[in-house]
Amino acid sequence: MKKRLTRITAVHYVKLIYRSILFFAGIALYAFSLKDGRDIDFTPDSFGAEAVILGVIFAVYALEMITRLFPSRLESMGCQKQFKRNYEPTGNTAPSNVPWWRTFVTATAWFTLNGIIGALYLFGVIDAGILLIVSLAYGICDMICVLFYCPFHSILLRSRCCVDCRIYNWDFAMMFTPFVFIANNWFTAPLLALSLVILIRWEITYKAHPERFSRNTNKCLDCAHCEEKLCKHKKQLASYLKKNADRFKTMK
Repeated sequence: MKKRLTRITAVHYVKLIYRSILFFAGIALYAFSLKDGRDIDFTPDSFGAEAVILGVIFAVYALEMITRLFPSRLESMGCQKQFKRNYEPTGNTAPSNVPWWRTFVTATAWFTLNGIIGALYLFGVIDAGILLIVSLAYGICDMICVLFYCPFHSILLRSRCCVDCRIYNWDFAMMFTPFVFIANNWFTAPLLALSLVILIRWEITYKAHPERFSRNTNKCLDCAHCEEKLCKHKKQLASYLKKNADRFKTMK
């Protein structure tokens, strides 16, 4: 029997769609800037197409991040578990969270990847427009991790699912990491700053209240309380792909 998409999963799909639109808008913006023989102007002095596209991208992600700072029923429990209202004690007082070294390895891998990208920018191999595109691509990858497959929790963190993910609220900081190298304008600086506020708040809460982040100490993270059912959705999708693998091969 097929499972209907839950409300939160549907919201994730909406995010995937509009983030994809923003990504292709960024590519178009970059293509037109190359045609004019210049880099993307993050501080346009006129209200033209460039300013409008950048303004829309800025507004969408700024609104997403501001919303993330407050409890919401349209957000995953993966990021909402930091709030006190989403903590229901199990009676166990010893949280079983991801080992610190797995978190460290994950952060190191991410910094290494973006360090290489940043080095390419600093040595003039790529320009600021490419950093923008990379950042927008990260936004799509974030939703792919949530909806389809996440190498972080499958390979590095080995967490059960998104709900008890140790780094769920790292998403925006990871998304805007490329902006570290161009954080000198109205567009990149506020987005990077907001993402760091979310990250720092998450880490402070994790340090102060580790019991909120563990399934064995917080009932709200138990499967019985899950309103997303993303694991079932992923299994259903994997089953569909497996059953139709031969048909897909004939379409090539």
